[in-house]
Amino acid sequence: MKLDVLALQGNNKVMQSYNNDKEFLHTFFDYGNESSSYPKRVEELKGRPFERSQLAETVRSFMEPFGISPNTDKHLKELAENAVVVIGGQQAGVLTGPLYSVHKAITVILLAREQRKALDVPVVPVFWVAGEDHDLNEINHTYTELNGRAMKQQYRETFVLKLMASDATYDSVQMTSFIKDVFSKYGETSYTKDLKDEVLEAVQQEETFTGFFVRLMNGLFREEGLLFIDSAYKPLRQLEASYFIRMIEESEQLAAKVVDKEKRFAAQGFGEPISAEMDAANLFYVHETGRVLLSRKDGYFVNDSLGLRFTTAEMLQIAGEQPWLLSNNVATRPIMQDLVFPVLAFVGGPGEIAYWALLKEAFHLFGLKMPIIVPRISITLVTPQVKQLLDKNSFTVGDVMSGQVFTAREQFVEGLQDEDFNAVLDETEQILRVQYEKIAELSEQRGTVMQELLQKNLSLHTKQLDYLKGKADDALLLKHDAVLRAFSTMEGELFPEGSLQERLYAPYAYLNSYGPTLIKDLLQLPFEMDGTHKVVYL
Repeated sequence: MKLDVLALQGNNKVMQSYNNDKEFLHTFFDYGNESSSYPKRVEELKGRPFERSQLAETVRSFMEPFGISPNTDKHLKELAENAVVVIGGQQAGVLTGPLYSVHKAITVILLAREQRKALDVPVVPVFWVAGEDHDLNEINHTYTELNGRAMKQQYRETFVLKLMASDATYDSVQMTSFIKDVFSKYGETSYTKDLKDEVLEAVQQEETFTGFFVRLMNGLFREEGLLFIDSAYKPLRQLEASYFIRMIEESEQLAAKVVDKEKRFAAQGFGEPISAEMDAANLFYVHETGRVLLSRKDGYFVNDSLGLRFTTAEMLQIAGEQPWLLSNNVATRPIMQDLVFPVLAFVGGPGEIAYWALLKEAFHLFGLKMPIIVPRISITLVTPQVKQLLDKNSFTVGDVMSGQVFTAREQFVEGLQDEDFNAVLDETEQILRVQYEKIAELSEQRGTVMQELLQKNLSLHTKQLDYLKGKADDALLLKHDAVLRAFSTMEGELFPEGSLQERLYAPYAYLNSYGPTLIKDLLQLPFEMDGTHKVVYL
């Protein structure tokens, strides 16, 4: 395994500004992503109260069914005492979702390790599972590679209600069939059977998308002591009750601050990441039909589509007595996370960092400063087969991502064209058209039926010529199939559908080829969190 770095020609204006513009950082964040920020943040956290014992017990009770390793136990005990945390999170995708979920966990673990040494205080890695999210179409699929194309593999069970991922139970027979089908597309290796059996066992042990996700992720990272917590976990909701009360009380001011900040963000050319609205309650209500968004209207908290209507007093009562009926949205989730956990740093992807940039004044409203924001490590994995193809054709990973390989493929295909053959076919078609025009002139007196018949007959001939041309092209492509397949494999593996590999493929495709030590070996590499893209040759 070898590590290389790549400076991508990024077009993400937010990330470019975050990594390079001090004024941008000062305007939208409390801390810069630099070593001097960490001791300051630790001192700030020392002055804030946390329900540490209850929090540690809540995380422990959530994790116990999935297995607690010695390192996990150590981190839970530290969290109960004086630890700070590095935290990141993701939706509960099937087969852990895309690779960036694993990359985010790796970043969290490595940053916690680094700061534990630098600060000489316990720093614990935490993964916040967004089990409250209800858009199951975002998490019910994965991708496999076939002939250079990313093929979507979707779990087909239909869910009518807007169920949270933590409430949505899958059919174990259907999920088992789905997993077997995905693994069949990975191809058989010496690791396939054990890996597939492990995943299928997790399918049987769990019932919900969140449970399935956490069992797999905990299996991958158990020895690192990565802590997991589900945002929809009822005991966590109970711990959050007093914070929900504050969010309800500050709802109007909170919405105004987010809207104002997003306007400033948009004015600087960064867009509107969440399309914030002044009447937003920034909370969901967990209704019997699913998780539904609330807004404020005429002094009430409402969801008009369902006819829901709560007074402020009723909302406060729900928060105090049944907090599991409330759920955070994109604006309040980061604040809730910071109220519950002593967050030293938050690890996020580009999209997350964009919406966090709107929340500085919202954090201040609750007497908080934003944590240090650290972009997750972005990684592309290069298999030995793909490395061999790159070397053989004198290309780099950067060439694939910049479009040079695509251009080379197009030029190669263009160079295959048999111009003489195509010229003869074009000449033949032109002669036919001239001759048919003569026939048409001689047949004018024979009525429209004859004219229509001539057009139809000519069309049949030109279609046959097009068919010949197509078959000739197919024969050329078949003759050069190995070369074209090499182009497709390089693009399909490294930059599928014009997207980074980590955004489509699940880690199991690479565990299947590399072996079960993949995660452990990745964690041993000297990654630097410097904003560059990492290329790992397996």
